Amino acid sequence: MEVTENTIDIDKILKDKMGDKARYVPGVLTRWLRHIIHQKEVNAFLWEHKDHIGVEWLEDCVKYLDMTLKIEGAENLPDKNDGKLYTFVSNHPLGGIDGVALGAVIGKHYDGNFRYLVNDLLMNLPGLAPLCIPINKTGHQSRNFPAMVEAGFNSDNHMLMFPAGLCSRRIKGRIHDIPWTKTFVTKSVEYHRDIVPIHFGGQNSNFFYNLANISKRLGIKFNIAMLFLVDEMYKNVHKEFTIKIGKPIPWQTFDKSKTLKQWALYVEDKVYEL
Repeated sequence: MEVTENTIDIDKILKDKMGDKARYVPGVLTRWLRHIIHQKEVNAFLWEHKDHIGVEWLEDCVKYLDMTLKIEGAENLPDKNDGKLYTFVSNHPLGGIDGVALGAVIGKHYDGNFRYLVNDLLMNLPGLAPLCIPINKTGHQSRNFPAMVEAGFNSDNHMLMFPAGLCSRRIKGRIHDIPWTKTFVTKSVEYHRDIVPIHFGGQNSNFFYNLANISKRLGIKFNIAMLFLVDEMYKNVHKEFTIKIGKPIPWQTFDKSKTLKQWALYVEDKVYEL
């Protein structure tokens, strides 16, 4: 994808997602969307860093957002030359810059040898796209989803995943992921990849969590809160975040003593114990 001075274009994204129905979207709504996703600021950043891709681009993002990353348990990151491939799994408190930060850390340690499973909207970011295996979270699950996951795990890349899929919610008064899916366990066992648990410390605004919970109570299927993730990103600039890395869990751990769903919960609990 070519970077231009208007790489992120709400009108084009709506047309790509909605087809001819996009013409019925009121102008006031598209103007509001441009504002809430900070289209002008994001495009300025993309244009300034248009010559960078992959890990270098992620590190540009960390600097741009003035993030201070405090890493605990760095010694638990497996040696990049041990000849093995790993699945790195993390909670997803922020829905954006946590992915950027972890990608920068993992990418630097493994010389860019990793891939994300991410929301397909992120494929609109040219610097990030080469590291991504897209997942459609804005509509019906893509028919190609199983093939994309298979391709990722069958590659020579480490995998970085957020098994919740969506970013954390406020659940019973605390910030916590929604239940993790089992795919990361299934594929890690199939491809003999040990799983490295990671906990990312941070949270979005009260507004974000209230909106997400209200939408859920009203039975709104579209993930309205997702629209505000870029705005939440800008609210989290100049902050320090703690990344805790746990010891790798051997793939042989995941035997028949639990169901795959129970094993997913086991790893999720390990992450929150870090």
